[in-house]
Amino acid sequence: MEPLAIDQVRLNFNPQGLMAINAAIGLMMLGVSLDLKLDDFKRILVSPKAPCIGLMAQFILLPAFTFLLTLILKPHPSMALGMILVAACPGGNLSNIMTYLAKGNCAVSISMTAISTVAAIVMTPLNLSIWGSLNPATADILRRVSLSPVDVFITVFVILGIPLIIGQMLARFFPNLADRVRRPFKIFSLIFFILIVGGALAANWNNFLSYVGIVMFAVFVHNALALNLGYWSGRLAGLDERDARATCIEVGIQNSALGLVLVFNFFDGLGGMAILVAWWGVWHIIAGLATAFIFTRRPLPDPERADHEASRV
Repeated sequence: MEPLAIDQVRLNFNPQGLMAINAAIGLMMLGVSLDLKLDDFKRILVSPKAPCIGLMAQFILLPAFTFLLTLILKPHPSMALGMILVAACPGGNLSNIMTYLAKGNCAVSISMTAISTVAAIVMTPLNLSIWGSLNPATADILRRVSLSPVDVFITVFVILGIPLIIGQMLARFFPNLADRVRRPFKIFSLIFFILIVGGALAANWNNFLSYVGIVMFAVFVHNALALNLGYWSGRLAGLDERDARATCIEVGIQNSALGLVLVFNFFDGLGGMAILVAWWGVWHIIAGLATAFIFTRRPLPDPERADHEASRV
């Protein structure tokens, strides 16, 4: 299958389907926001080293190294831009659970999720614009769609920022209501999201099967790069093992659902971008769980094991 043919694919999405995915991400973000506490943000000020290193890897190192990776692998331009878009997105919603499974520091993970979600409102459009413009092949796509960072900012703010604000206001002014709805709402929003994405995948199953092989290697290498950047940037900066595991998972699990929405909102569902981002959404779950399993097979140092056991009590 020729990579050029992938851009001729137009996935089966209508405005109603896209609106449903937007709503699903917004509902999931609202559920995450209900779970966030002011202490999650204060933790950055009290113990900033691990979250700050992780956020630097998330929003500076990963986009920069992704750009270099596209120059080395030389994928089709739309696939290269899809890789840059994924790298520009914040951490995924499953990262906290996977950090727990990996015996990582969940406090660091939660702090990074909270801050990266807020930072993504600015950093996602900024990184997409900067790194996408540096490669002439991907810059040509940006020029053809006349991508405006301001428009991307508005879209990301509506999908992530507004639900975050609403959730924090509910938790602040109606704490009893927030406590009652927190768990059932998270379950509902997750099921709703899975149903919407599952329906979208089923509607495009033949196209997905026909072309996913073209993007598999690029996604595999890219995701391995993200996981290693998260882990080794932490270790080289002097973080302990539990903190490095948290930064590894946070950087390696990206919000590809947001990326897919941006592909359809601004790139008319361009085949190479859409299929790469969609496969990333499948693969990073597999790779994240595999990484968590590998970590569980590696015993923590004794002092950290004691801290981990204490945090579970």
